[in-house]
Amino acid sequence: MGYLLLAGAIAAEVCATTAMKYSDGFSRLWPSLLTLLGYVVSFALLAQTLRTVAVGTAYAIWAGVGTAAIATIGIVFLGEGMTAAKAAGIGLIIVGVVVLNLGGAH
Repeated sequence: MGYLLLAGAIAAEVCATTAMKYSDGFSRLWPSLLTLLGYVVSFALLAQTLRTVAVGTAYAIWAGVGTAAIATIGIVFLGEGMTAAKAAGIGLIIVGVVVLNLGGAH
């Protein structure tokens, strides 16, 4: 259940960050409200996740997967460029998350 809550926290954080892009410096109401709501939901779900998942593992996965997802959204949907360094960074984040999970924080 902890990892399901963590997935929800990641999804909410990614939605919030994407909405922030469209908030135009918090000058547009609805994207700004979506940003606020997304971060509140994300932190609430992350807090619940920490009841069953080690804080180091949960936070690393939350931050890493969220960062990789936002970078990918930027490239695919927002016209941001892809460089070898950016691709390598996303790949390293994915490898790091896999290693954390295989290493087991039991």
